[in-house]
Amino acid sequence: MKINVYSIEKKNSDYYTKIIENQKKMIQKYTKVEEIMIFNKKISSAQNRDAIMAKESYSEAFIPKMNGYNVALHPTGKEMDSFEFSENFANIVTLNFFIAGAYGFDEQFLKKCDKVISLSKLTFSHKIAKVILFEQIFRALSIVNNHPYHK
Repeated sequence: MKINVYSIEKKNSDYYTKIIENQKKMIQKYTKVEEIMIFNKKISSAQNRDAIMAKESYSEAFIPKMNGYNVALHPTGKEMDSFEFSENFANIVTLNFFIAGAYGFDEQFLKKCDKVISLSKLTFSHKIAKVILFEQIFRALSIVNNHPYHK
């Protein structure tokens, strides 16, 4: 299995980066995981114009990456507990998670995804959402592999 976490954001190093790097090391015990941050001039320009163009630019960046089971994080997505979340990891070769930029996803992109989930009814910054997502990925892999971490 390979897990990819795609996000619309500028690459930088901060406190959250260290936490995510640690979580990725723990996940590597079970499977390959990669964090891919996407941000370019087209996205920057679109975000400065309006929400519709920004959402379209996110979709254009993500659609070529949809080569497996695709999960979008979105406020209107399905909320689930850690055991339900772990079901996403069964019999999948490539699992892709997508985190949009500030304006979220357009409906067409969400329809192309295999699943749309919400981490919470609360709104989180992208960095905190990624920390939560990586922790839940490790927790799900622990559940799948009968490791006691999830308890």
